[in-house]
Amino acid sequence: MAVPYVKGIMPVMDQRVYVHALLDQFEARYSGAGGQFRYDGQAWFGSDYNKLWLKSEGTVGTDGRFGDGDHEILYDRSISRYFDVQSGVRLDIDHGPTRAWGAIGLQGLVLYFFDAEATFYFSDRGVAGRLTGSYDIFITNRLILQPQAELNFYSNSDPARGVGRGLSDIDTGLRLRYEWHRKIAPYIGITYSNMFDKSMFFRENNGKNNSGVNFTFGIRSWF
Repeated sequence: MAVPYVKGIMPVMDQRVYVHALLDQFEARYSGAGGQFRYDGQAWFGSDYNKLWLKSEGTVGTDGRFGDGDHEILYDRSISRYFDVQSGVRLDIDHGPTRAWGAIGLQGLVLYFFDAEATFYFSDRGVAGRLTGSYDIFITNRLILQPQAELNFYSNSDPARGVGRGLSDIDTGLRLRYEWHRKIAPYIGITYSNMFDKSMFFRENNGKNNSGVNFTFGIRSWF
């Protein structure tokens, strides 16, 4: 149905409020060294130009402890057709010491529709950075192969949280999902995670090293 025109008032559809949530990773990982559960999700509320964005990720090991907890509350502003700038607060909350960071970054689609994020964090403990990216390769209309990677950097070490200076860790994977329902897609895959330099030393001393190649299966969902 066409939007009626009233003289002097132009119809504006881009200020309508929407809600969207994506549980991108909800998975179990297994290797010869043991298992781990991981989740990674985000949600936003707002218009095409201004949004409140929530992000959360973390892991649960075989000991039942919640680790690598990263939770962000961000204001999101569209700056182009393909990119948004985001700023807000990141809270590292899990079984370890709590840390708070300011956050600013970009999220959007780069060449050939790669989904990419680059975020910088700052606090009295120094600065940090995160780069993430993923890409959907459509094998069929419902069968999709997704390569993904996340890298974390820190200017200073934080032994209590198992974080080393420089390139601290990488988490990457190749997941094959089947969208039997557009909003629910089970998947299998191979994932790889690794710590570097001091991060590996800190994690091994605390008995938390889950690095290596893992067989992975899970479910992806959105609404």
